[in-house]
Amino acid sequence: VENNPDLVIMGLGNPGPEYSGTRHNAGFWFANCIAKLQDIKVERRHKSVRIGEGTLGNSLIVIAKPRTYVNKSGQAAEYLLDRYSIDPQRLLVAYDDIHLSPGKVRLRASGSAGGHNGMRSVISSMNTQDFPRIRIGVGSPEPGDDQIGYVLGEPSCQEMLQIDAAIDQGIKAIACILDEGIDAAMSEFN
Repeated sequence: VENNPDLVIMGLGNPGPEYSGTRHNAGFWFANCIAKLQDIKVERRHKSVRIGEGTLGNSLIVIAKPRTYVNKSGQAAEYLLDRYSIDPQRLLVAYDDIHLSPGKVRLRASGSAGGHNGMRSVISSMNTQDFPRIRIGVGSPEPGDDQIGYVLGEPSCQEMLQIDAAIDQGIKAIACILDEGIDAAMSEFN
């Protein structure tokens, strides 16, 4: 895998136990689920990111989790592109989305940050919006409630069940992306 992964999957989240259960860490939950399913150990390899290498089906994949706060995720993206000598189209970013209800997952081949500071950082560091992403719905705050407080809060048990279901769908979508490409996966899973 060292030199030529088919796909690098980077889940966004904040490091540290105080953030592990928060909505903003849905990207980490996604990365953790794939790593566990595929028995990939995500070890520390660089100051800005933890990396695990393995396979999914017949494809070589890398699972990556930035070690910076979400709003500095671009540092990890930049490092991954350089380390693996890949173009941005082979870096898939998974992250929480307050514009989708819990249980919803959306794939995109490219697009804006949509107000997500982690994605803003990744787009800025790579100097392109043209890379695939999986948006994991975490729901939105009540009108008038603080957005930052919401994403740094923990989902209810019911919401967590829905988010887990979305992550399962997202993992199936990754297999589809690897076998048939992003367009086919978007047709099937969006």
